Amino acid sequence: MKLFPYGHATHPQWQMAAGLVLAQLRAHMALPGYASAPSLGLLYITDHYAAQAQDILDYLGAELPEITDWAGTVGVGIASNNVEYFDEPALAVMLCGLPSDQYRVFSGVSPLPPATATHFQAHTALVHADAGTPDVAELIDEMAQRTGSGYVFGGLASSRSDVVQFALSGNGNVKGHGAAGGVFRGGLSGVAFAQGAALMSRVTQGCQPISAEHEITACDANVVTGLDGRAALDVMLDDLGVSLDKPREVLEKVRTTLVGLRSAGSALQDGRVRHPGQFGSDVVVRHIIGLDPARKGVAIAEVPVVGMKLAFCERNAQAARTDLVRVCAEIREELEPEEVSLEVATAMGTSHADAAPHPARRIAGAIYVSCSGRGGPHFGAPSAELQIVRRALGDVPLVGFFAGGEIARHHLYGYTGVLTVFTATE
Repeated sequence: MKLFPYGHATHPQWQMAAGLVLAQLRAHMALPGYASAPSLGLLYITDHYAAQAQDILDYLGAELPEITDWAGTVGVGIASNNVEYFDEPALAVMLCGLPSDQYRVFSGVSPLPPATATHFQAHTALVHADAGTPDVAELIDEMAQRTGSGYVFGGLASSRSDVVQFALSGNGNVKGHGAAGGVFRGGLSGVAFAQGAALMSRVTQGCQPISAEHEITACDANVVTGLDGRAALDVMLDDLGVSLDKPREVLEKVRTTLVGLRSAGSALQDGRVRHPGQFGSDVVVRHIIGLDPARKGVAIAEVPVVGMKLAFCERNAQAARTDLVRVCAEIREELEPEEVSLEVATAMGTSHADAAPHPARRIAGAIYVSCSGRGGPHFGAPSAELQIVRRALGDVPLVGFFAGGEIARHHLYGYTGVLTVFTATE
């Protein structure tokens, strides 16, 4: 599989940004190491362009008639290889060189049917969703059940203006679009992939546990009242080292504290063990939204059940950096030989855009969805998060966006990054 052409640009006028992106895409497609006839386009725009979403899609579709299928969404920030665009008008595109029978675009107009109802067998899916959709977490779980692996990835669109999604198919694989122009609002959309479209996905956590893991022994709706048989509020105060005798100190500490939740008996799908002092991908992080002194409970932004595991945690830039490097390294180690020659190592590490990829490097393209609260600002410098990805993963085609919630497995995460790579099958 050849590299996926990609491009990104910022400009106050979307026409200029689109023109710059088109020039990059066409330059890539002319190189021997890149796919010359892709048919699936992934399009991400910042919310500065949200009002022009349909115009942008129409323009790109007219300029790239060979791209029959489009998917994507809007973010307060978008990402590409080594760069992040926050608070500025920008767009990024990646053209995926996949066989047309290995993917299927879906949306609310043309939903993905159950696997048993069609000859197309979805193995996994890239999902874009609107956070304002009722029961969006349940819809994500239901979408995962429609795939053979039970694993979906993606994120919730984030925007300070119009919340839009792109989902358009023109090659006959998807019926039912009718007169729809490919720009949608609300619900879920994305691309389902068959097993032949080899993918590898990892979740990187952005929070670090600051307490031992406790078992939820009593709860009422979203209020945890018991941990390890004790009053939940008492356990939290002990773990945080604060006292209700100093309410101001308690409030200041609680404002920076979150909870990590894990289902009882949950196990990582890929069999990896949790690293000391870090959360695994089986943990979802939620906010503490209040305290209930009367019931000695802790209210969280989730409806837990008795038996779940809970640990108090906090955002930590260094832990996030370490975990991001770890997941990138795991992907590279799984794809590359344990020992390579100097020639191969040099070829894989080159930063020249026109250098043909060595056969040992099997990443054709990547999608990175990160939390809108992460990015360069969280890691200490502009574009710092994507620079970490590039240094750890290598110089590979990459696009993505900063989301209002990240999707991986069948969960909706927060403060995480979800890195997915397309890999060669040979």
